[in-house]
Amino acid sequence: MAKSGYASKIDQSVFIEMHRGVDTSQAIEALQSLSAGQCAGIISDAGLPCVADPGSVVVELAQQMGIRVVPLPGPSSIMMALMASGMNGQQFAFHGYLSRETHDRRKSLQKLQMEVAKTGITQIFMETPYRNEAMLKDILSVCQSEIRLCIAMDISGPYEYIRSQSIAEWKKHLPKFYKNPAIFVMGR
Repeated sequence: MAKSGYASKIDQSVFIEMHRGVDTSQAIEALQSLSAGQCAGIISDAGLPCVADPGSVVVELAQQMGIRVVPLPGPSSIMMALMASGMNGQQFAFHGYLSRETHDRRKSLQKLQMEVAKTGITQIFMETPYRNEAMLKDILSVCQSEIRLCIAMDISGPYEYIRSQSIAEWKKHLPKFYKNPAIFVMGR
């Protein structure tokens, strides 16, 4: 971490574990030690803290309290999926998780594919492992055959799978998700 610009000793730092549903009172409690000058870190197991991750509550409060926030580089499944997709990395939009509701999710997918076709802007979104198959089913039923889709699963993990191809090609052979986390990248 020292090479990344983190000057404090790791054994003298506080690390804040953030889970979905963290509330403001928990974040304030976690930040109180920082007011005394102690260093802290937010660590995410699936990407960058605050990017599709609950750490943003703590960072927002730290900013409001005048506490210095220093981002350190690290792996991001979102950026790694884009890098491996071969799609437009100059212009892209990240949408986080789409709706759980099939109807709303399909409407969102239609809008995303229209944006890709119209502007060429790459669209990135993710899904929880247990809904990946439903997401892919909806993508294949809604999107035009020439739209390209990258599925990046378990990035840097033991079951890593990254493949980009047209919707028409995906319809010929579906991947097995095995309940792995996945990022979906849509482009041309």
